[in-house]
Amino acid sequence: MRKEEISVPVGKSTIEGNLTIPSGADGIVLFAHGSGSGRFSTRNQYVARVLNEAGIGTFLVDLLTKEEEEADTETGEFRFNINLLAERLAATTEWLKKNPATKTLAVGYFGSSTGAAAALIAATRLPKDVKTIVSRGGRPDLASQQLHKVHVPTLFIVGSRDTEVLELNKEAMAQVPAEKRLEIIHGATHLFEEPGKLEEVASMSAKWFSAHLR
Repeated sequence: MRKEEISVPVGKSTIEGNLTIPSGADGIVLFAHGSGSGRFSTRNQYVARVLNEAGIGTFLVDLLTKEEEEADTETGEFRFNINLLAERLAATTEWLKKNPATKTLAVGYFGSSTGAAAALIAATRLPKDVKTIVSRGGRPDLASQQLHKVHVPTLFIVGSRDTEVLELNKEAMAQVPAEKRLEIIHGATHLFEEPGKLEEVASMSAKWFSAHLR
Protein backbone atom coordinates (compact mmCIF):
# COMPACT_ATOMS: atom_id res chain seq x y z
CA MET A 1 0.00 0.00 0.00
CA ARG A 2 1.53 3.28 -1.13
CA LYS A 3 0.52 6.38 0.88
CA GLU A 4 1.71 9.95 0.51
CA GLU A 5 0.67 13.56 0.86
CA ILE A 6 0.66 15.39 -2.46
CA SER A 7 0.66 19.05 -3.48
CA VAL A 8 -1.02 19.62 -6.83
CA PRO A 9 -0.48 22.84 -8.81
CA VAL A 10 -3.75 24.18 -10.24
CA GLY A 11 -3.26 27.40 -12.17
CA LYS A 12 -1.64 29.91 -9.81
CA SER A 13 -2.72 27.97 -6.72
CA THR A 14 -1.70 24.74 -5.01
CA ILE A 15 -4.06 22.27 -3.38
CA GLU A 16 -3.28 19.39 -1.02
CA GLY A 17 -4.30 15.75 -1.13
CA ASN A 18 -3.77 12.31 0.39
CA LEU A 19 -2.92 9.63 -2.17
CA THR A 20 -3.28 5.91 -1.41
CA ILE A 21 -2.56 3.19 -3.97
CA PRO A 22 -3.00 -0.48 -3.03
CA SER A 23 -0.62 -2.96 -4.64
CA GLY A 24 -2.00 -4.14 -7.97
CA ALA A 25 -4.63 -1.39 -8.27
CA ASP A 26 -6.16 -0.86 -11.72
CA GLY A 27 -8.17 2.24 -10.84
CA ILE A 28 -8.19 5.31 -8.63
CA VAL A 29 -11.06 7.35 -7.21
CA LEU A 30 -10.73 11.10 -6.84
CA PHE A 31 -12.90 12.49 -4.04
CA ALA A 32 -14.78 15.75 -4.61
CA HIS A 33 -15.91 16.88 -1.18
CA GLY A 34 -18.98 18.92 -0.42
CA SER A 35 -19.01 22.33 1.20
CA GLY A 36 -17.59 22.36 4.71
CA SER A 37 -15.86 19.01 4.22
CA GLY A 38 -12.42 17.90 3.10
CA ARG A 39 -9.77 15.22 2.99
CA PHE A 40 -9.74 14.84 6.77
CA SER A 41 -13.46 14.13 6.97
CA THR A 42 -13.96 10.87 8.88
CA ARG A 43 -16.82 9.91 6.53
CA ASN A 44 -14.72 10.36 3.40
CA GLN A 45 -11.75 8.60 4.98
CA TYR A 46 -13.95 5.65 5.90
CA VAL A 47 -15.26 5.29 2.33
CA ALA A 48 -11.69 5.60 1.03
CA ARG A 49 -10.51 2.78 3.32
CA VAL A 50 -13.26 0.50 2.05
CA LEU A 51 -12.25 1.27 -1.54
CA ASN A 52 -8.59 0.62 -0.69
CA GLU A 53 -9.53 -2.74 0.84
CA ALA A 54 -11.25 -3.54 -2.48
CA GLY A 55 -7.96 -2.86 -4.29
CA ILE A 56 -8.92 0.61 -5.55
CA GLY A 57 -6.66 3.64 -5.21
CA THR A 58 -7.97 6.86 -3.68
CA PHE A 59 -7.02 10.52 -3.81
CA LEU A 60 -8.67 12.67 -1.17
CA VAL A 61 -7.94 16.24 -2.21
CA ASP A 62 -9.05 19.63 -0.88
CA LEU A 63 -10.27 21.49 -3.95
CA LEU A 64 -9.90 24.82 -2.16
CA THR A 65 -6.64 26.28 -0.86
CA LYS A 66 -6.27 26.90 2.88
CA GLU A 67 -6.85 30.60 2.32
CA GLU A 68 -9.99 29.94 0.28
CA GLU A 69 -11.30 27.53 2.91
CA GLU A 70 -10.78 30.13 5.65
CA ALA A 71 -12.58 32.77 3.59
CA ASP A 72 -15.38 30.34 2.75
CA THR A 73 -15.96 29.56 6.42
CA GLU A 74 -16.80 33.22 6.98
CA THR A 75 -18.46 34.19 3.70
CA GLY A 76 -19.54 30.97 1.94
CA GLU A 77 -18.23 32.52 -1.28
CA PHE A 78 -16.51 29.39 -2.63
CA ARG A 79 -18.69 26.44 -1.65
CA PHE A 80 -21.22 27.05 -4.42
CA ASN A 81 -18.66 28.12 -7.00
CA ILE A 82 -19.20 24.87 -8.88
CA ASN A 83 -17.23 25.94 -11.95
CA LEU A 84 -14.15 26.64 -9.82
CA LEU A 85 -14.48 23.26 -8.09
CA ALA A 86 -14.92 21.53 -11.47
CA GLU A 87 -11.84 23.31 -12.85
CA ARG A 88 -9.77 22.17 -9.87
CA LEU A 89 -11.09 18.62 -10.19
CA ALA A 90 -10.27 18.50 -13.90
CA ALA A 91 -6.78 19.90 -13.26
CA THR A 92 -6.19 17.27 -10.57
CA THR A 93 -7.36 14.55 -12.95
CA GLU A 94 -4.90 15.75 -15.57
CA TRP A 95 -2.17 15.67 -12.93
CA LEU A 96 -3.08 12.05 -12.12
CA LYS A 97 -2.83 11.11 -15.79
CA LYS A 98 0.69 12.57 -15.98
CA ASN A 99 2.02 11.36 -12.62
CA PRO A 100 4.17 8.22 -13.13
CA ALA A 101 2.56 6.41 -10.17
CA THR A 102 -1.01 6.96 -11.36
CA LYS A 103 -0.99 7.61 -15.10
CA THR A 104 -2.00 4.04 -16.00
CA LEU A 105 -4.89 3.90 -13.52
CA ALA A 106 -8.50 4.31 -14.64
CA VAL A 107 -10.02 7.38 -12.95
CA GLY A 108 -13.38 7.61 -11.21
CA TYR A 109 -15.00 10.37 -9.13
CA PHE A 110 -16.72 10.12 -5.76
CA GLY A 111 -18.67 13.36 -5.29
CA SER A 112 -20.55 14.44 -2.16
CA SER A 113 -23.12 17.26 -1.98
CA THR A 114 -21.84 20.17 -4.10
CA GLY A 115 -18.78 18.10 -4.99
CA ALA A 116 -21.03 15.78 -7.00
CA ALA A 117 -22.02 18.67 -9.26
CA ALA A 118 -18.35 19.52 -9.78
CA ALA A 119 -17.64 15.86 -10.59
CA LEU A 120 -20.39 15.72 -13.21
CA ILE A 121 -19.14 18.89 -14.90
CA ALA A 122 -15.49 17.82 -14.80
CA ALA A 123 -16.43 14.48 -16.38
CA THR A 124 -17.97 16.29 -19.36
CA ARG A 125 -14.68 18.14 -19.87
CA LEU A 126 -12.52 15.00 -19.70
CA PRO A 127 -14.66 12.29 -21.29
CA LYS A 128 -11.65 10.16 -22.23
CA ASP A 129 -10.06 10.28 -18.78
CA VAL A 130 -13.01 9.82 -16.42
CA LYS A 131 -14.57 6.36 -16.43
CA THR A 132 -17.37 6.61 -13.85
CA ILE A 133 -18.94 8.66 -11.04
CA VAL A 134 -20.56 7.92 -7.69
CA SER A 135 -22.67 10.73 -6.22
CA ARG A 136 -23.34 10.51 -2.47
CA GLY A 137 -26.12 12.80 -1.30
CA GLY A 138 -25.18 14.90 -4.30
CA ARG A 139 -26.55 18.13 -5.72
CA PRO A 140 -26.56 17.26 -9.44
CA ASP A 141 -29.11 20.04 -9.99
CA LEU A 142 -26.21 22.49 -9.60
CA ALA A 143 -24.78 21.02 -12.81
CA SER A 144 -28.12 21.16 -14.63
CA GLN A 145 -26.82 22.85 -17.79
CA GLN A 146 -24.19 20.12 -18.30
CA LEU A 147 -26.15 16.99 -17.38
CA HIS A 148 -27.07 16.19 -20.99
CA LYS A 149 -23.33 15.91 -21.72
CA VAL A 150 -22.62 13.29 -19.03
CA HIS A 151 -21.66 10.09 -20.85
CA VAL A 152 -19.97 8.10 -18.07
CA PRO A 153 -21.80 5.52 -15.92
CA THR A 154 -23.10 7.26 -12.80
CA LEU A 155 -24.42 5.88 -9.51
CA PHE A 156 -26.62 8.22 -7.45
CA ILE A 157 -26.87 7.32 -3.74
CA VAL A 158 -29.41 9.22 -1.64
CA GLY A 159 -30.94 8.68 1.80
CA SER A 160 -34.69 8.05 1.90
CA ARG A 161 -35.11 10.75 4.57
CA ASP A 162 -33.18 13.30 2.50
CA THR A 163 -36.41 14.01 0.66
CA GLU A 164 -35.60 17.30 -1.09
CA VAL A 165 -32.24 16.07 -2.38
CA LEU A 166 -33.85 12.79 -3.43
CA GLU A 167 -36.30 14.64 -5.67
CA LEU A 168 -33.49 16.79 -7.09
CA ASN A 169 -31.56 13.62 -7.93
CA LYS A 170 -34.53 12.02 -9.66
CA GLU A 171 -35.06 15.13 -11.79
CA ALA A 172 -31.36 15.40 -12.64
CA MET A 173 -31.05 11.72 -13.55
CA ALA A 174 -33.70 12.12 -16.19
CA GLN A 175 -31.34 14.49 -18.03
CA VAL A 176 -28.30 12.18 -17.94
CA PRO A 177 -28.00 10.07 -21.12
CA ALA A 178 -25.36 7.71 -19.71
CA GLU A 179 -25.80 4.43 -17.85
CA LYS A 180 -27.17 5.40 -14.43
CA ARG A 181 -28.64 3.95 -11.28
CA LEU A 182 -30.35 5.39 -8.22
CA GLU A 183 -29.79 3.67 -4.88
CA ILE A 184 -32.01 4.88 -2.05
CA ILE A 185 -30.70 3.98 1.40
CA HIS A 186 -33.69 3.43 3.66
CA GLY A 187 -33.69 5.47 6.86
CA ALA A 188 -30.69 7.62 5.95
CA THR A 189 -30.56 11.41 6.10
CA HIS A 190 -28.25 13.69 4.11
CA LEU A 191 -24.98 12.82 5.84
CA PHE A 192 -25.74 9.10 6.31
CA GLU A 193 -24.95 9.45 10.02
CA GLU A 194 -27.40 6.75 11.12
CA PRO A 195 -25.87 3.42 12.24
CA GLY A 196 -24.81 1.26 9.32
CA LYS A 197 -25.83 3.70 6.60
CA LEU A 198 -22.37 4.96 5.65
CA GLU A 199 -21.27 1.31 5.51
CA GLU A 200 -23.98 0.75 2.89
CA VAL A 201 -22.72 3.74 0.90
CA ALA A 202 -19.15 2.44 1.00
CA SER A 203 -20.14 -1.10 0.02
CA MET A 204 -22.27 0.08 -2.92
CA SER A 205 -19.51 2.40 -4.06
CA ALA A 206 -16.83 -0.27 -3.92
CA LYS A 207 -18.95 -2.65 -6.00
CA TRP A 208 -19.72 0.07 -8.55
CA PHE A 209 -16.13 1.21 -8.93
CA SER A 210 -14.84 -2.38 -9.10
CA ALA A 211 -17.20 -3.01 -12.01
CA HIS A 212 -16.59 0.24 -13.90
CA LEU A 213 -12.93 1.15 -13.37
CA ARG A 214 -11.47 -1.02 -16.10
